[in-house]
Amino acid sequence: MLWSFVVPAWNEQASLPASLEALHASARTAGVEYEIIVADDASTDRTALVAKEHGAKVVGCEHRQIAATRNTGARAASGQMLVFVDADTLVGAGTVSGIAEALERGAVYGCGEVRWDERVPLWFRPPLWMMSTYFRWAGLAYGAFLFVRREAFEAVGGFDERFFAGEELELSRLLRKQGRFGWVKQPVVTSGRKLRTYGTRELLARTLGIVLRGKRGLKKRDRLDLWYGERRKDD
Repeated sequence: MLWSFVVPAWNEQASLPASLEALHASARTAGVEYEIIVADDASTDRTALVAKEHGAKVVGCEHRQIAATRNTGARAASGQMLVFVDADTLVGAGTVSGIAEALERGAVYGCGEVRWDERVPLWFRPPLWMMSTYFRWAGLAYGAFLFVRREAFEAVGGFDERFFAGEELELSRLLRKQGRFGWVKQPVVTSGRKLRTYGTRELLARTLGIVLRGKRGLKKRDRLDLWYGERRKDD
């Protein structure tokens, strides 16, 4: 079975090399047949060139919307297994093997543990742990990576392109009707740059705003600058 690692990217020339090298190494170690698709969404830096230099197939788009960009990557992919990985995330061989084991147990979609690359604010850790625990219990794939069988992905129409954030949770809600949720214990490592570059007051205000607006707020780019705003320098 061919695996397609789909990596959405916007101005990720700095993060992509490590992410793509980790995918190559992990897939080879785990012994899976694979390809890597980078969906380059209107980048103004060397994202596309860096992706090609590191053995990825590049498909360009100009959505500036994560759900549509992920769908663009999925359409360009040939695999029966889709693994969506953020461009600032490192996937180890243990995680790839964990996905394979989940599939053998009958999983149709899923995700797993996420660790931060470096320090993040201490106050954020307890609510993040509670959120992670709830999502696992509820069968909601979230965060920096998720996997899904193509047949199920296409059956629900892929990511809902009305959403500018939270699109993976909406996808999970639909996928629960397609089959079993799988959880991978082996963690991926993702960047905590958003948590480091926004102050506590800013993060709390933005998080509270998202909670209060609910789904309606996730369908507009307004006030979602954590994802769509100018990227801040992470020292």
